[in-house]
Amino acid sequence: MPAQLAKAWSVALVGLSGAMVEVEAAVSSGLRGTIVVGLPDTAVTEARDRCRAAMQVTDLGWPEGRVTFNLSPANLPKAGTHFDLAMVAAVGATQRLCRQEALRQVMLFGEVGLDGQVRPARGLLPALLEAVRHGFTKVIVPTAQLREAMLIDGVEVTGVSRIERLFAVLNGGNGDEPPPPTPVAPRSKPLPDMADVAGQFEAKWALEVAAAGRHHVYFHGPPGVGKTLLAERLPTLLPDLSPAESREVSSIHSLAGRPLSDLITRPPFSAPHHSASLPAVVGGGAKIANPGAISMAHRGVLFLDEAPEFSARTLDSLRVPLESGKVTISRAYAVTVFPAAFQLVLAANPCPCGNADTPGQECKCTPFTVRRYASRVSGPILDRVDIRQQLQPLQRSFLSRTHAVGESSAQIAERVAAARERQAARLAEVGFQVNGEVPGVVLRKQLPLPDGIELLEAAVAQGRLSARGVDKVLRLAWTICDIAGSAKPSQDQLHAALAMRRGSERC
Repeated sequence: MPAQLAKAWSVALVGLSGAMVEVEAAVSSGLRGTIVVGLPDTAVTEARDRCRAAMQVTDLGWPEGRVTFNLSPANLPKAGTHFDLAMVAAVGATQRLCRQEALRQVMLFGEVGLDGQVRPARGLLPALLEAVRHGFTKVIVPTAQLREAMLIDGVEVTGVSRIERLFAVLNGGNGDEPPPPTPVAPRSKPLPDMADVAGQFEAKWALEVAAAGRHHVYFHGPPGVGKTLLAERLPTLLPDLSPAESREVSSIHSLAGRPLSDLITRPPFSAPHHSASLPAVVGGGAKIANPGAISMAHRGVLFLDEAPEFSARTLDSLRVPLESGKVTISRAYAVTVFPAAFQLVLAANPCPCGNADTPGQECKCTPFTVRRYASRVSGPILDRVDIRQQLQPLQRSFLSRTHAVGESSAQIAERVAAARERQAARLAEVGFQVNGEVPGVVLRKQLPLPDGIELLEAAVAQGRLSARGVDKVLRLAWTICDIAGSAKPSQDQLHAALAMRRGSERC
């Protein structure tokens, strides 16, 4: 018998980048069997068995003879289970279950179960954005992901819960209704707020400066002084994401398999445990990499509590992302680039027992142990951190009702938002939004230098400040200036920036 051929469309994802994939199904005479070609991974290869079983169970039938699936372009690696729906549609078209014309300009995305159910798959948002960029006007997705798909404008979205519904839609029928929204469970505890942190006014000020200019922070101090409390409240000081940032962050979380009912509008917070492996933090995978904790923190906060307990390789792997705002992962089949423009917050104890240099406490560690513990956070990483803040134990309990309650996150966030607006207005001509992103050459040549710049010259001459450190101090000085509402950093603000940069000798 002559070969029967049909085509459908899906998307191959490599990181957030994608490419339209033409899924061809050819049925020819010969020994019965099903093969998949076109650089498929294990999940794509196993799709042949899922699709065949699903169509036989639902009495839609499977072709007699040999079935060959080709995923074109053949030199592009394919990964994931979302190709199932396109493969079912293509083989169904060879059996006259739908017309080939119905599959043109329709992107299909979804996993197929053995019972014929169409199940969710990871990476829906970046796949939809890729389809829109290529001019596709219709997409068919699992009903369970219909609300997520409807977050993208410019495309007609149809949901199907079973493969029988798929062919009904392709033959002119209606798709499924969106599932009811998931009810939001009442919170058992209030949202984090800066007012919850007793004392530590200097550290709160450092965190406000960090939020205003998108600077990195290193908190150093004994256990129980509030390092983790402060870090967890940094996202509450940050403004909402812009529409472009919201789509980008939501796409990363979709690629990681996080179900979405709405676009993410608040800066994310990622806090991996110190036992996390290098691929878990940076990202990784066998053939095509998946996003790690640093990409999940894109446009938000990455918090590494007990930083010296992380492996040296994991900490040092942050060097390039801290400078470039992205992470590049090379694997056998593809080089994947994930965005990773995050704010880093490190927290560390002074020594393994936590009592070194702590008033009223006795440290049981040897001097060598204290030095070795501190050196676990390498110099190159610390040189990339803008603010180094030493925290000391409180001198009073703050339990009395007569003590004033500290400022709330909302009050501080107002000042942060105002400072961000001043930065955006000043930096619009040079193409940046916040001080933490401005390159050193722009700071030194296109923006006015602060008063008292001789202070930095002396620090460099004495070896107390690196060339990168000079840029960090200038960025901090501009952020302090923006919070104060000044037109140009003063000498006092430059002094404050240098002090925040240097911290204590141990930091």
